[in-house]
Parts: sequence; structure tokens; C-alpha cells
Amino acid sequence: MKIKRSSLIAGAALLAAAVAVPTASLAAKRIVFGGGPAGGTFQVVANAMQTYDPIKASKDYKLKAQSSAGSVENLRKVNKGKMHFGVVYSGHVFLGREGRLKNDPNKYENVLAVSFLYGAPAQLVVRKGSGIKSTKDLAGKKVGVGNAGSGAFANCELFFTHMGVWDKVERNAMGYNDAAAAFGNNQLDAFWLFTAFPSGAVIMAAQTNDIEMVNLGKDATDSGFYDNYPYFSKLSVPAGTYKGVETDTPSFQDSALWVANAKVSADIVYDLLSKIYTDEGLAHMKAQKKTFKHMAIKTGVNGIVTPLHPGAERFWKEKGML
Repeated sequence: MKIKRSSLIAGAALLAAAVAVPTASLAAKRIVFGGGPAGGTFQVVANAMQTYDPIKASKDYKLKAQSSAGSVENLRKVNKGKMHFGVVYSGHVFLGREGRLKNDPNKYENVLAVSFLYGAPAQLVVRKGSGIKSTKDLAGKKVGVGNAGSGAFANCELFFTHMGVWDKVERNAMGYNDAAAAFGNNQLDAFWLFTAFPSGAVIMAAQTNDIEMVNLGKDATDSGFYDNYPYFSKLSVPAGTYKGVETDTPSFQDSALWVANAKVSADIVYDLLSKIYTDEGLAHMKAQKKTFKHMAIKTGVNGIVTPLHPGAERFWKEKGML
């Protein structure tokens, strides 16, 4: 039987259309959540989202954790839509929207906040009796400032520059444990951390020396730091957190935020929040890492100074947090 060429073309077109529809549908349901380097807390967040049973069971989307270099890469990829969700420091979201990231004038306005995840507080350790009571007293001193390229280093540079001492200290770029060891050997006068407390490095330092913590909160308030960088929030390191430090030490923290691309469906954002912010969901997060111990309805919008995603805004309004 002879089949007309036009019939073959029409049949092929119909077959292609039939195959294309479900493929496009499946692609639309794949949701990418940007984390961070393997082993880091950002990646723990992404993995926790991917492995939570109620999220895995969703018929509307399939969430996939994706590793990355961290906060700034996530900001850029979420902004472009290469990632649907990610973990980004509140400071990077704020500075990115305004085109104020270091060496990057681009404005990242498609990144919207979903919720607070955890805080990364500043800590500055000195020896008891050193006479160092303020960041300004570090001029001429040897200071551990965090690993080059790390968030700790970047925020140390930011704060010390604001305080007018960045170019007046002898900077030693190194990790926390190395800094604690150098401090214990009298090779450093002080060392800076930007991490949750209690820190193992500070505990180590307190075993070899009597230590004090500098009141960074007073420095920040007196210098107008919060006016220039409103994404930092106030907190205190409680008395007794470290051996020999028997009073609360005021400080400040940046917040790690769950963010979304502006074009992500509000229903998907709302659904994810509704699954995570339950007793079971929060227990799942805390079981992955103690860092998430402060995740709760009452802290859900902490540290957010930039626009919320519409799905998140709906959720947090219903919870009475807006």
C-alpha cells in the first residue's frame, strides 16, 4: 500500500507532540535547590529538603539538591533561574539587590526571601587582661581573620574596615582551629570567628589561655554599623558559653536565608513552607544538624530585610508573623 508523504509528516508531527507534552511537564516539575560545598551547612539544608518524606511524596514537583560554591553563587544562579531555590546570606541578598557586592555592580533583583534558617554570629577572642576592649584596640596587633575567600574573612574585612582598623592590624588568614592553636602559642593577639556558638575553636583556646570576648555589639551600635548594614541583627553570646567568660557578650549576626527565584510558583513556595514548618518538619531539620535549632514559626522572618516571595508572604501572614 502506498502511503502519502504528507500523511507520514502529519503522523510524525502528532507522535512528536504526544512525546513532547509529558516531557515538558516533567521538566517543569523539577525543582533545583542550591546548597553549598560538600559537608557544609548550606548543602545540609538542600539535602534535608530533598530527603524529607512529605516533600519526596509530592506529585506536583520533584526537588533536587545541587551543590555549589556557596552564598554568592547561589544568589547569581537563583537570580538567573538556574536554581529555583537556594541558601544565601541575608547580607548578600541585600547588597546584591543594590548592586553593592564587592567587585560586582550587577543588581540581583529576582531573588526573594522565603525564610530564616540560622544565624552566623561574630565572635572576637582575646586574652584576659590584654587591654583589648574594642575592635579599635586591635591596631598594631596580630589577628586571625578567617580563611581567605570565606564568609568569615569577608565579614571581618567589612567590619574592621568600618571600624577603621583593617589596614592597621597584622592580618593572618587562617581557619578557626589553626587560629586557636596560634593563639594558644602566643602567635596571635586575637582571632575572629563568624560561626555558631559554642565554637570548638574557642573552647580549645579557653583550655590554653584565660580568654575574654570583645563586645562587638557595642562597637557596632556606637559606630553606626547597623545603619549601613541593616541585615545584621543583634544577639549576645550567653554567659558561660566559654570557660571563664561569665557575662553575656553582645554581638551581631548575619542570617542564612532560604531564597527563591521570583518566577517560582507561589503555590510551590507555600507548599514547601507548609511541609517544613510543622513539628515533624522542624524535627527533621534539627535532626540533620544542631545549627537549625532556632528554626521555628516565631523566627521565620528573622534577619530578612529584603522582599519576600509572594508564597512566603502568604504563609507568614497566615502564621501572624507579618
